[in-house]
Amino acid sequence: MKTATFKDKATSEAGRLIVCVLASGSKGNVIYISNGRSAVLVDAGLSGKEIERRMAAAHLSPDHLDALIVSHEHSDHIRGVGVMARRYGLPIYMSAETARAAAPQLGTINDLRHFETGSRFWIDQLSIHPFATSHDAADPTGFTIGYNGCKIGIATDLGIATAMVKHHLKQCVLVVLEANHDADMLAKGPYPWYLKQRIKSRDGHLSNEDSKDLLAEIRHQGLRHVILAHLSEINNTPEKAFQTVRPALDNGHGNVQLHVAYQDRCTQVFTLDGIA
Repeated sequence: MKTATFKDKATSEAGRLIVCVLASGSKGNVIYISNGRSAVLVDAGLSGKEIERRMAAAHLSPDHLDALIVSHEHSDHIRGVGVMARRYGLPIYMSAETARAAAPQLGTINDLRHFETGSRFWIDQLSIHPFATSHDAADPTGFTIGYNGCKIGIATDLGIATAMVKHHLKQCVLVVLEANHDADMLAKGPYPWYLKQRIKSRDGHLSNEDSKDLLAEIRHQGLRHVILAHLSEINNTPEKAFQTVRPALDNGHGNVQLHVAYQDRCTQVFTLDGIA
């Protein structure tokens, strides 16, 4: 574990999973996850300076980071990966296919570690399980990350929710889930036809309705938080996403809190226990 230069908010929550979405959207995506001992970023799609600023705003220290994990090679997910890796001496975990596609954007990387999509790996005591998603990238992945009986799921940048995606997102305490666009806003919006078709395709992005349908299938007694992510600033609004998805969580057992992640600011820091 790294030695911190100031007290990270996560250090007081050892034994639990800590999650904060530092940014989410087409201009950059970053998610911080820690168990109080080890800490990782899933994607680093902002500049290094901006990632540091967001972490400071959430009282999180980059000096505590142990690794960067990359979902796919699009620039809004890897813009700051090379800089953060070099600045803090961090290993980068990504699939071999993603590494080949991302290489021109990363610069010199001293510690690159390949994972196999579908095979679990560990970063200290954090269990990371990458699973395949449907997106127009070389080898796009979602992740579940677990510790001490607690599991979170991350599924953004996917055109459809396959049976595999549903399988991995079940039994998570917290899910970060794409709700990219409102179908009517996309259809009537300013994007050219080819881009609208790409977004709606199997290799594009989930709509608000898609997210609602997926959550209706995977919700369970132990689910506590859903964070809607990767909202389009042109083809969606936080209010539309929230109101569309909310009905999927209103029926059934348990008390699920619905949140929206933003492009210009980080979410609250979530502290999670395992499912009883």
